[in-house]
Amino acid sequence: MTATGIQVRDLRKDFPVRRRGLFGPRTTKTAVDGLDLDIPAGRITGLLGLNGAGKTTTIKILATLLSPTSGTVRVDGLDTVTDARAVRRRINLIAGGERMVYTRMTGRENLWYFGQLYAVPTRELRPRIDDLLALVGLTHAADTMVERYSRGMTQRLAIARGLINNPAHLLLDEPTLGLDAPIARDLRGVVARLATEGTGVLLTSHYLAEVEELCGHVHVITDGRHLAAGSPAELKAATGSHATVRITVPNPSPAVAEVATRFGATRTPDGTGGEVLTLRHPDDIAGPLAAAIVGAGGAISALEITEASLEDAILTLTDRTTAGEAVPA
Repeated sequence: MTATGIQVRDLRKDFPVRRRGLFGPRTTKTAVDGLDLDIPAGRITGLLGLNGAGKTTTIKILATLLSPTSGTVRVDGLDTVTDARAVRRRINLIAGGERMVYTRMTGRENLWYFGQLYAVPTRELRPRIDDLLALVGLTHAADTMVERYSRGMTQRLAIARGLINNPAHLLLDEPTLGLDAPIARDLRGVVARLATEGTGVLLTSHYLAEVEELCGHVHVITDGRHLAAGSPAELKAATGSHATVRITVPNPSPAVAEVATRFGATRTPDGTGGEVLTLRHPDDIAGPLAAAIVGAGGAISALEITEASLEDAILTLTDRTTAGEAVPA
């Protein structure tokens, strides 16, 4: 079957809740509310939002672990409810915050067990297990009981488990949580390679530098609803999340003040008689601003450039929604 991607349409998930104790009146909490998403093959797509936005619930529905209240999810044309068994053969899930392996089995036994569940042919499974153990740096602990693994080792084994069936679509929910930097870097490399080979990847992560490195396209959600979409650079530009330049001038003069006004920079005292000129701009403005200050006879004692933050863009989008403002589609 050709991998055509995952299509989410008008997805809704309600959970029953009780108020005022066990015997209180029942109501519902909506975790996902009319969500539309497209996760194409051969691309890493990000799914971002603040805590409680509905990211994990969405991923669990895509993984067939939860049934939607309404709406549809199709994986390569297969419905996740009516064709759940076929869908499970085409996907896998790596969740950093949950135990996804058995502690009373060895690492190798875990991978063998999950490989059998996915009906991986035996002749393929044995070498694949060895390759995956090497990939996550667990060859030396392959025959050690998982209960003796550290948290990081357990998470690395969970990553190997998530790749055991060579999935057409990989769902990653905080996959590098608790991993050492070298292993997290290696995992990012594996994910990037899988995407170039045609695997569709959906990634949620609080490590937004990881998202910017891997994702060419990002969906932002809040309260279970779609908020905005675009590349990380497009989202930052659309929300005014530009790089910030701060230049400290020890002895500001009227001519330097005129430069600040011309560039639109704000001036604040630095506490020592000097001033800090601050400017946020979509272009590389540090050089022209510094040159203009020096040209006006000013001196520069410090220059700092803070790159635009994807986190700032998400917070801005969420704040705008709370305030009832329009956000980029």
